[in-house]
Amino acid sequence: MSTKIYLDKERFTEQHKVLLENDNFTVTLFKYPSDVAAVKLQNSHGYLIVLPFEGLMIWDAIFDGTNLKMKTPFTQPKKGVQISDSYGAFQFHSGLLANGNPGPEDSHYPHGEFPVCDMDASQLVISDEMITIKSQKEYIKGFGDHYFAEPTVTLFKNQTWFDINMTVTNMSEVDDMPLQYLVHLNYKFCQDAILTQNIPNNFFNLRLSVPDHIKPTRQWSEFTKKLVTNKQLVNDLSDPKHFNPEIVYFGDKLNTAVENAEFSMKMDAGHQVKVLFNTKEFPNVTRWILNNPDNQVAAFALPATCRTEGRLAAQKAGTLIWLKPQETRKFHVRTGLMS
Repeated sequence: MSTKIYLDKERFTEQHKVLLENDNFTVTLFKYPSDVAAVKLQNSHGYLIVLPFEGLMIWDAIFDGTNLKMKTPFTQPKKGVQISDSYGAFQFHSGLLANGNPGPEDSHYPHGEFPVCDMDASQLVISDEMITIKSQKEYIKGFGDHYFAEPTVTLFKNQTWFDINMTVTNMSEVDDMPLQYLVHLNYKFCQDAILTQNIPNNFFNLRLSVPDHIKPTRQWSEFTKKLVTNKQLVNDLSDPKHFNPEIVYFGDKLNTAVENAEFSMKMDAGHQVKVLFNTKEFPNVTRWILNNPDNQVAAFALPATCRTEGRLAAQKAGTLIWLKPQETRKFHVRTGLMS
């Protein structure tokens, strides 16, 4: 048996208010000074801070005293129209009509229209074993695309891992709809961390294109040339200077290697995080590593439907999904601290 609680924006104030407390969970509502509403979902091991009306992104993730999130200059979420306006979340939904860095002929925002979109509604669903927050968004343009999206985050009793889900339906009764989707998980950079995966190294390719925001240095160019020459996948973070600017790998056609992908990062002797997903839902993955004084991130596995090079690049590569009228796609990722 479960209980549903509807979240109204009027409930949120800068004063933290406990909405629910029992033996397994505590739910607290508050609002940042930036006027962004937040829900803190807490169990016996830690908590998530989720933004119910800003794309249902996870702003913070702290378990067993360990902050899992990237270092960022953003001290709080901000209202905006694209992800660069509020780039400090542990996780956000990249897409849905377009995704990744736009190419020269693309017109979409970096990572698409969804990451900080204003959600229409949000609810909590509570049971003895788990608590789920879910939000809904109807996107509609006159004579354009029309979809209904419902992302969810589920925290479990006495666990340090959690589930992220997305359901997308093309609401048009006539037109196909483009779909690109990536779960952007921004884990923190830990020096000497070790990365492992159940995917052979030859499925990964270093990104050779240089987006506008990248300013190559001589040392970075030499390092990346060495990676290409040796066909080397970076699986350790022992030398932080190699990741300024960023290093990005694309893993393609994972569904031809395994049914269920498992990516791990051993952060230190006592902590390991994982990203688990089905490769039929997510045949691609992106690895993004960056370390500079402002931003430090080891996004070791970003499950995706295609590469993150914009919509036209995906269309040319044949990896852009076209949802038929009234068609629904569902996506699921499990992540967090795991042994």
